Amino acid sequence: MIAEEKKVQQQQQTNCNELRSIPLRSNVFTERFFGSFNWEEFACGCGAAFVNIAITYPIYKMIFRQMLHGVPITSAFSQLRHEGLMFLYRGMLPPLAQKTISLSIMFGVFDGTRRYLVDDYRMNAYKAKIVAGITAGTVETALLPFERVQTLLADAKYHQYFENTQRAFRYVFVHHGFHELYRGIVPVLWRNGPSNALFFILREEASIRLPQRSSISTRAAQEFIAGAIIGASISTLFYPLNVIKVAMQSSMGHPAESMWTTTLKIYKERGNSIMYFYRGCGFNTARSFISWGIMNAAYENLKNLMTLDSL
Repeated sequence: MIAEEKKVQQQQQTNCNELRSIPLRSNVFTERFFGSFNWEEFACGCGAAFVNIAITYPIYKMIFRQMLHGVPITSAFSQLRHEGLMFLYRGMLPPLAQKTISLSIMFGVFDGTRRYLVDDYRMNAYKAKIVAGITAGTVETALLPFERVQTLLADAKYHQYFENTQRAFRYVFVHHGFHELYRGIVPVLWRNGPSNALFFILREEASIRLPQRSSISTRAAQEFIAGAIIGASISTLFYPLNVIKVAMQSSMGHPAESMWTTTLKIYKERGNSIMYFYRGCGFNTARSFISWGIMNAAYENLKNLMTLDSL
């Protein structure tokens, strides 16, 4: 009888040990999901954004003035020239920080999420790209406070209130609360997710269908042109959402208006014409052409360098 009881206890102990050896489902998900991410994708995205912002920020500032005031490019250029060189790169730190982190997230989260969905769930490649693109865009929205402060620093009416990025962040947070930093989040969500998904789908299609170049210079030129055309086209398509976002973020302190209310307000203020939502779009398309061309070429070259170093 005693021998049987010992045998039962040993069997129970064995079963308990087996249960402990089985990893929790959440731990398996965490390990598999985050194990799909590659740090090189994050690093290449960050480096590509740094190169781009350093070159294109003055162009962005002219576009911003056109978005905000609805003026032609000559008037926007005249405003910046009148303010002087000291203010030309004013507000550059937020987009530099935001873009380096944002593009790092964009490439890194997209690649990791897509790989996880395809490898673990055998999801269709195009569906995986769409889900991964929207996921990356949604995660990027966490960086909206950088865009918020950038809008305030680039607007001439706030020059006397904010001397630098740090003071702008502090003022908005202390006087208006954390939620004020996320004013304009709805148009950003509508912009980020779909535009990311569309970018990666078109980018990979171009990579597959375009001829493979053996020369480094011709390959870089092809990467620049492919990224430039895709980026400029998507930027133009989603341009009205940026106009709505800037309009929502250019005010501070009072209750935020909804995206639809702001859209109707802009429509009425600008002559009841949808075309005015595209004021500044031509220059924005040119900037996006240069910007996305630089980022795509820089990303691919950084990735090739890291691949060579790992061999």
